[in-house]
Amino acid sequence: MEPITVQATVNAPIEIVWQMWTLPEHITQWNFASPDWHCPAATNDPRTGGKFSATMAAKDGSFSFEFAGVYDKVIDHKLITYSLGDGRKVIITFASDDDDQTTVTETFDPETQNPIEMQRGGWQAIMDNFKKYVEEN
Repeated sequence: MEPITVQATVNAPIEIVWQMWTLPEHITQWNFASPDWHCPAATNDPRTGGKFSATMAAKDGSFSFEFAGVYDKVIDHKLITYSLGDGRKVIITFASDDDDQTTVTETFDPETQNPIEMQRGGWQAIMDNFKKYVEEN
């Protein structure tokens, strides 16, 4: 299957965008696709070989799962690549056009359980939530 790409241009400097993408206290504030979900816990070691984990949970307690993986490569303020437990790969690039805007592009291997459009929509919703969180904080 072809990889899926989602993207957002965030109205903030790259240093701020990077911090809010990588620090657990920020990750828990934006890492969910809809208002009826949340991210009650996150750990992150953003360096090559480091691990991360985020708990994705329905607010009503009906369902939760761990989104976790290992970083294959991390270049501060530029690139994050990681592998998920099932072997799928994710590539995230951070590009600053000027001092006030940063484009975050995330390309991921789709899983096989859910339709492609559903996966694209979910990951884009999380990206949009990230953009909103950064711009409001």
